[in-house]
Amino acid sequence: MRNRERSDSSPQEEAIVCFLKYGFINTCLQSLVIEKFGEETWEKLKASADVQDAFMTYTVYDDVITIKLIQEACKVLGVSMEAILKLFGEYFFKFCKMSGYDRMLRTLGGNLTEFIENLDALHSYLAHSYQEMNAPSFRVERGAEGKMLLHYYSDRSGLCHIVPGIIEAVAKDFFDTDVTMDILDVNQEEERMGKKEHVVFLIVQKSHGQMRRAKPKGSQDSQDSQRDREVLGVLSFLRMKEKYLSVTIHAVKKSRWEVVRNIVMFGKGHLRDTFEPIYPERLWIEAKTFCTAFPFHVIFDESLQVKQAGVSLQKYVPGLQTQKVRLDEYFSIVHPQVTFNIFSICKFINSQFVLKARREMLPAAWRSQPALKLRGQMIWMEPLRCMMYLCSPRLRSLQELEERRMHLSDIAPHDPTRDLILLNQQRLAEIELSNQLERKKEELRVLSTHLAAEKRKTETLLYAMLPEHVANQLKEGRKVAAGEFKTCTILFSDVVTFTNICAACEPIQIVNMLNSMYSKFDRLTSVHEVYKVETIGDAYMVVGGVPVPVGSHAQRVANFALGMRISAKEVMNPVTGEPIQIRVGIHTGPVLAGVVGDKMPRYCLFGDTVNTASRMESHGLPGKVHLSPTTYRALENQGFEITERGEIEVKGKGKMTTYFLIRNLKASEDEIMGKPQARLDSEGKQEREASSILLLDNSPADARDAGSIPGSERSPEEGSGSPLQCSCLVNPMDRGAWQATVYGVAKSHTT
Repeated sequence: MRNRERSDSSPQEEAIVCFLKYGFINTCLQSLVIEKFGEETWEKLKASADVQDAFMTYTVYDDVITIKLIQEACKVLGVSMEAILKLFGEYFFKFCKMSGYDRMLRTLGGNLTEFIENLDALHSYLAHSYQEMNAPSFRVERGAEGKMLLHYYSDRSGLCHIVPGIIEAVAKDFFDTDVTMDILDVNQEEERMGKKEHVVFLIVQKSHGQMRRAKPKGSQDSQDSQRDREVLGVLSFLRMKEKYLSVTIHAVKKSRWEVVRNIVMFGKGHLRDTFEPIYPERLWIEAKTFCTAFPFHVIFDESLQVKQAGVSLQKYVPGLQTQKVRLDEYFSIVHPQVTFNIFSICKFINSQFVLKARREMLPAAWRSQPALKLRGQMIWMEPLRCMMYLCSPRLRSLQELEERRMHLSDIAPHDPTRDLILLNQQRLAEIELSNQLERKKEELRVLSTHLAAEKRKTETLLYAMLPEHVANQLKEGRKVAAGEFKTCTILFSDVVTFTNICAACEPIQIVNMLNSMYSKFDRLTSVHEVYKVETIGDAYMVVGGVPVPVGSHAQRVANFALGMRISAKEVMNPVTGEPIQIRVGIHTGPVLAGVVGDKMPRYCLFGDTVNTASRMESHGLPGKVHLSPTTYRALENQGFEITERGEIEVKGKGKMTTYFLIRNLKASEDEIMGKPQARLDSEGKQEREASSILLLDNSPADARDAGSIPGSERSPEEGSGSPLQCSCLVNPMDRGAWQATVYGVAKSHTT
């Protein structure tokens, strides 16, 4: 996002500055979208407009950003540009009130006309704080019966529809008045700084009280007459608009507005009271006293020839002491951006004028310092056919006063500019502090976002090493108590002839082989929801039913073992180039589990069940899943094909009858591996899901687990509040159509 800090711009930069806007406008637009349409809509809007950063109130942004946001809002919300701009105008007024400008706005005028007439003065004041603000200009022509013509001038084309939104909101809130605004004319006017959009609005206002009196209750005749008046009003407006637009474009500019004035019956009935001032027969002040009392003023005639100037103005622009000089030789008009002639000045007579001294006309020693700017009011004196410019130096701070080598004593004691300079000095310091706070706030927000992302990474790593609820207790500084589990299923596996492989290979080859194998096994732990306890060398240990008890722990571990056997075929022996072989042993029984150690703590299992599971692995055969008698009983009648190995001598256990797990009769290899199922069409999908449900229906009670991996059904005693029970039934990194279906069915039940 392009932005730039406030700074004094050179004449070459002024053309660029006039197309810049403060972040206050963009912040208002953001607030509007979030309040009316929600945070998600604003984020979508920012993404569409390619805007990343947050907006700073006192930072200047390119107008292109605002226009782009408004255009994208039209697309995202599906509304017209006119509707968006009018809504923005209404909300902008509300946003200004919320931002602390309420009292300032209320004091602009006692009625809507006075309010609009003083908008330019407000903009001039705000320019002391927002130096690069490029505000539009307003001019009002009063009419009778609550009508007026509003002339709107702006460097930005196409934004005029904001004005009705603002004016209507102001009229309703401040003056209890309803207004209607219609555009009479839109054109481009060539001014000194280039083209300006000139829009003429016809404003008709009616107070709520008048509307209530116009509609008495229970009177059908009054309602009919009201409708007739409305029809006449519409016809009158159409005639007025036709009349206005019929004015020839070849006529002199002054005559164009004379026609407009006649249309709205200019000058009738707009006075609010009957006060009449009394003027003296002669002016009781001499010329010398006047020039001293008003040190910054200048009087010039229709040809711009200077007739009189204040003493301080003569001091800082010595050329004005010369006889028969033209004002436009020594000054240029900064605001409003009009041509320097009597006609243009009279056209904006109600606006504040800002004049800037021409540097080349000043003494050579002064040309290095900033040029003097004046701000004041133009007053036309009809009997003398002269214009008086009553003004003050345009200064924002004591620093600017010093840069121009001026003093407070040069300003008249009655001139509020003295106080304004001192007050604005403090105001500028507050703005700078507010700007710094906004930047720090944004930096903290970005850092907070990054911190949250890093925290998620850390937690992901921590939860990969310890059970989630155990890790959370350790993070909170609590002692993790050991827990006894009455029944669980433990699995051990190792690589056949691993010692020989290590002796014949480089260490890196062993690391790559184990990493490939363990990565595949780790994915299967997520598919079948078993907990990986640890790996030591080529040994891999998992448990089902710990740390969260589940009734289907044996089925889960059995399916995991079948998946291990399939995955091992994809890992190659670095010596022979053939697939490696693994031994798998499983035993079911009670264990004690807990966290041991302070450095690199591990969640460990203790008890004879661990030893017996290890013996099942060490006494197993390559490529076989070796089951203990208790595991066999847990898997019996659960849809698994199991064969009896017979009675064998187990070290430390004596003789035991053991078994081999062959396969899951109700699940394919893809289902065991958690891979998505290929389906041709929606009908085939429905048939496959139905067949899967039938395969799982070992009993009516198990129907609720339809869609989970066959042989891994949850038992009735399983709860729904533990972390593992609420987690996904599939590997989140390998989701597919089948897993998504399974997850949806299982989750709908457990929740």
